[in-house]
Amino acid sequence: MNSDIKEIETKINSIIQKNEDAIMGYEKAAENAKGIGLQSYFSNKALERKNFLISLKSAAPALNLREDIDGSVTGALHRTWMDIKAAFSSDDDEAMLEEAIRGDKAAIEEYNEVLSDVHLPVAIATLIRQQITWIKEDLEKIKSLEDVM
Repeated sequence: MNSDIKEIETKINSIIQKNEDAIMGYEKAAENAKGIGLQSYFSNKALERKNFLISLKSAAPALNLREDIDGSVTGALHRTWMDIKAAFSSDDDEAMLEEAIRGDKAAIEEYNEVLSDVHLPVAIATLIRQQITWIKEDLEKIKSLEDVM
């Protein structure tokens, strides 16, 4: 197998795994959120990230990409941390928003790293840039929600 293709697969799989973690994290946040509006927001974010996965996999059908949505060990630890924070925090909705902000910032960094490290096919690079834009827009929404709380 061409080493360039293998590197592309590895990098895209890392983004897929980041999105798997985000899906499960947003679902967990929706479960733990007290406010109905925030529950809805987190549920919509989980759905958006599922759409990101579908788009990534559709853009690169010839690549060997992850099929199962199981997340990573790091993501599982992060979700456990969110549960602990929710259990002990006096304002757990705000704590979950802070975690969502942190997660989106990490996703943007990882997406940018993939764009800079690997020579991607144009369609995939365009899709990744589009997803970065959406994550950045959502990050601004999350920050404004946090300011309201």
